[in-house]
Amino acid sequence: MANTKTAKKQILVSRRNQERNTHFKTMLKTSIKKARTAIAGEDKDAAKTALDAAVKRIYKSATKRLIKKQTASRKVSRLMLAFNKQFSDNKA
Repeated sequence: MANTKTAKKQILVSRRNQERNTHFKTMLKTSIKKARTAIAGEDKDAAKTALDAAVKRIYKSATKRLIKKQTASRKVSRLMLAFNKQFSDNKA
């Protein structure tokens, strides 16, 4: 248990930050999942819309330091590869 006033305040601050981070990470994971399911489908326009939303959310999370910049780049790269593979003109 915290003894000083500043330690008690720090517990409240860290709890608040944890709730906020959990919320944004959940939104991030949800948008990535929606993009992946849209890419797996046949509708290119819906997939492109979901992909754009996911990319925006990924980079915003990196800006807010919820995830590292390199992690954000990797996630975007993999989503783009999946999109291009699914909707390329030259299907092999």
